Amino acid sequence: MEHHHHHDIDAMDDRKLGWAITINMLLTLAQVIGGIVSGSLALIADALHNFSDAASLLIAWVARKIGRKPADHFKTFGYKRAEVIATLINLITLVIVGFYLVYEALWRMFEPQIIEGWMVVIVATIALVIDVGTAMLTYRMSKNSMNIRAAFLHNVSDALASLGVIIAGTLIILYDWYWTDTALTLVIAAYVLYQAASMLPKTIHILMQGAPEGTVIEEVVQAMEAVEGVKNVHHVHLWQLDEHKNALEAHVVIEDIEQLESVKNALKTCLQTQFNLMHSTLEFEIKHCDTGCFFSHKLVVQEGRG
Repeated sequence: MEHHHHHDIDAMDDRKLGWAITINMLLTLAQVIGGIVSGSLALIADALHNFSDAASLLIAWVARKIGRKPADHFKTFGYKRAEVIATLINLITLVIVGFYLVYEALWRMFEPQIIEGWMVVIVATIALVIDVGTAMLTYRMSKNSMNIRAAFLHNVSDALASLGVIIAGTLIILYDWYWTDTALTLVIAAYVLYQAASMLPKTIHILMQGAPEGTVIEEVVQAMEAVEGVKNVHHVHLWQLDEHKNALEAHVVIEDIEQLESVKNALKTCLQTQFNLMHSTLEFEIKHCDTGCFFSHKLVVQEGRG
């Protein structure tokens, strides 16, 4: 029943992403047509910006689809990291957008842009409404998925850019305050770059098979060695399979083979409850005497499928 409920939520989220992509593509098409008819290069440039938003959402949507594929002989851990790769792609493009905004703001300090009437403000207002609507479609998903959050930030940056055009455009038309255009653009660029910079380290950390955030390997070893019957834990590797799933492999030395099953169950419970480690590969070494003689028995402890 729970699996069916999760499937329904995924299907609903996919539809929301589909709507967000469609809305952005329609806005892009409308702006291109409007730019050609009116001869406005600014409108066509904004259309290209909106197209990048649609592309970021499309990348996120495709990655979600790929990430649901089950593990096979080619990808034995599954395809979930497709979403992490999509996150990296969208964050890099977001950094490019941020630096482009800085460049544009500095350029406008020397070449102030002429706002040709209220039409630009009206078009920016329409774009803002659509950008906010698109962001609302993906906001809930962005809380639990770095993949969707990266695409969501693209929409937020575009919405802020539209808001900046509205505010700066109005102030320039009414008071000739051209400096507001540069100031607001720099503020938006700073926000975009800050958000991208805050997510990039975590994304790269996962791709580099780093340990889960907040998990100290020494504490994991200490907790495992505190289990009754465990003499020593060594050769420990701890990493993130994806954003939500962690894994561990280790060698565990125990005193007696008769303890193997009870120790295995205790270790499994310890790793799952204390450290959220649902995928564990443990190689047991059983010592029989003080001279160091032992034999190894490999046992895979795995809980949860993804």
